Amino acid sequence: MSEREDSWGFDPGYARRAAPLLDVLYDHYWRVTATGAADVPTDGPVMLVANHAGPLPWDAALIAAALQRAGHPRRPRLLVADGAFELPWLSIAARRLGGVPDTTENAERLLADGHLVCLFPEGARGARKPYERRYRLEDFGPGEFAEIALRTGATIVPTAVVGSEESYPRLGAVPVVGRALGGLSLPRRLPNPLAAVPLPARWRIDFGAPVATTRDAGAAGADRTAVLELSDEVRDRLQQAIYDTLVKREGAY
Repeated sequence: MSEREDSWGFDPGYARRAAPLLDVLYDHYWRVTATGAADVPTDGPVMLVANHAGPLPWDAALIAAALQRAGHPRRPRLLVADGAFELPWLSIAARRLGGVPDTTENAERLLADGHLVCLFPEGARGARKPYERRYRLEDFGPGEFAEIALRTGATIVPTAVVGSEESYPRLGAVPVVGRALGGLSLPRRLPNPLAAVPLPARWRIDFGAPVATTRDAGAAGADRTAVLELSDEVRDRLQQAIYDTLVKREGAY
């Protein structure tokens, strides 16, 4: 392990070297507009709960960049699907930029240590949505993120991401290409002939009003009603924020 890396593999030096490329993508390719970063708490365990689209974690990278651009003092740890860590060309970059395999145990450990964590409750289902269902959230399932938030007392920040669906408009699947890239489900779309290359859609990211929780070590099953109510509340807030952010965007491209 490099001296510059922490115990999770984040490497500040690597992040600084990667910043110029991300700046070009942020400013000129996707022309990102971000709002609400000042509302993200600067201390204590915090969970950014965002919508997800696309086979590669660009939404996570741009959320982290948006906070840095706003002068936020914290860099989020990004919970990324396991498939990203099975590809040598992607796993190194993901880990050194703050990516962590998306498991319940990792999320709880990070939050228990007081980190800012970004996660996507839709998971792979978000990336598999057909284009006609864009920006309509999938079900959040049993509410694992809410359970973790209650166990750790984490503040939840619903984070709406608009632009990812048009960057990777999913019209079908390309199984041969996906298998060659280690099982990633890549979209078939027009007019871009390279399914792995995102289109230059215009992005907006909105960090919503924080939702406070009270730490409850027994939330793992003692009160499923509270867990599901919190999950539904956050999902409803995030869905409304997505719709509001869509209205504010000045065209998809």
